[in-house]
Amino acid sequence: MTGSSTPQPSPAAVRNAGPILEVLTQVLRPPGFTGTSLLEIAAGGGYHAVTFARAFPTLTWQPSDPDADARASIAAYVNDAGLPNLRSPVALDVLAESWPVSATDAVLCINMIHISPWEATAALFGGARRLGAKLVVTYGPYSIDGDYQAESNIAFDQSLRSRNTAWGIREVKDVTRVAAGHGFRHDETHRMPANNLMLIFRG
Repeated sequence: MTGSSTPQPSPAAVRNAGPILEVLTQVLRPPGFTGTSLLEIAAGGGYHAVTFARAFPTLTWQPSDPDADARASIAAYVNDAGLPNLRSPVALDVLAESWPVSATDAVLCINMIHISPWEATAALFGGARRLGAKLVVTYGPYSIDGDYQAESNIAFDQSLRSRNTAWGIREVKDVTRVAAGHGFRHDETHRMPANNLMLIFRG
């Protein structure tokens, strides 16, 4: 998976792949989930896509990213892995009016919500609803009623906002409200390493 043609994954992607997979193993299987397709939003370098697609061989895994360099990296992973259920990456910007995917049973979004404008969160759930998804899973740093879970997250939030005033760590209740507006209920919260959370939304 990390042969000469495949870019080296980021240390963070390697570290969090195992814990994320542990949660996905709980939520992407019956009886809570019986779908056969998943769309990964903002898939980044592609390490996660290969790791997770290999773990769920009966689930068609569609990675996407708006960045051409990221898609090239994902494509290298896809080609190297040769998994029959892992598709080539598509260019997808959540803020676009139309997405290059017609339907999916689930949506996974890792580390996007805090480094995108707030409108992107609404677009994420709106797009998931249009595609008929019954499950949306997000991962990243969040605050809970003003509690950022760690001093490092407070510093990270300040750094994000200094880089782009439209970015920042979001409140779980705000994300839940937006999700509800598109027909998704916040069903589970999983506490993850490095002061992150995984939020499970079901439609």
